[in-house]
Parts: sequence; C-alpha cells; structure tokens
Amino acid sequence: MNTRNNLEIFGCFVSGQPLMAETNQIIKDKVIEKNALFRSYIWGEAGICTILNKFILTDYGDDLNLILFQFYLNPIPFQLQHLKEILNYRKNEKSIAVTIVITDENFFFKSNNERGQFLRDTIFMRLKSLTVNIKKKKLDTKMEKLISDLQEKWVL
Repeated sequence: MNTRNNLEIFGCFVSGQPLMAETNQIIKDKVIEKNALFRSYIWGEAGICTILNKFILTDYGDDLNLILFQFYLNPIPFQLQHLKEILNYRKNEKSIAVTIVITDENFFFKSNNERGQFLRDTIFMRLKSLTVNIKKKKLDTKMEKLISDLQEKWVL
C-alpha cells in the first residue's frame, strides 16, 4: 500500500510479521492487529509518509530517484540473518533500500510517543549511514540537505 508518486524521493514498504501455518488463531489475530497498528504509523492520517511525501527528488540531485524504507515486523531469525541495513544501489532504477527492523521491544511494547521517536531516530540514523554510501558511489544526491530539510519538517 505505497501511495508514492514518481516525484517523491522516499517510499515505504512493510513486511508483516511472518506466521507459521500451525499458529493458533489467537496469536494470528494479535499479529494481524500489530501489523495494522504499525501500518497506521506509516500510512495513517498522521503517518510518516505524510512527512516523507513532501520531498521531491529533483530538489536533491539526479542520481537517486528513490530511497525505500523497508520495515520488517518481528522477523524470524532466518530473515534477520539476511537483512542488510543498507542494500546496494540499483543503478537502473536509481534506487537504494534501507532496512529497519521493528520488534516488540523497540516498538510494540512502547508508548505512542516512544514509537514515534523510535521511527524518527532510526530513519535519521539510516539516512546518515546512507550518506557515507552515497559518497562512496559518487552520486550527486545532496544527502546533508535532504536530512536537514527532513529535520525541519519532522517535529514530534
């Protein structure tokens, strides 16, 4: 459910918590509820996409068309072993993906304010890490400006 248009530099993807086929219905219902709760923080009325969708890619350079935030909810250990914080730059798509792992401990067991702060802090940490990656690839993306502009607009 990504409502991103082609002018926005940010996009979001959410991978819900995996379930085993034999999981009982009570646990399945709780997982479905958690997945819906998290998605409301991304695409809800006051979700982070409301903030992220304000940034137009042409304002920050020509070499990067998409920074995709990939959120993984309570991934199983096998998934966790294969997740990278920042994926490789895709030259053909001019895109790069940034992984954020969401767990009960860092998100679901927290208060509403703590959840918002966690998402904000983690996104800024990943963007700062991405800045190093962008410089190594010699892309023209103005990451410092993008981060600064995002900090101005994203006030909790």
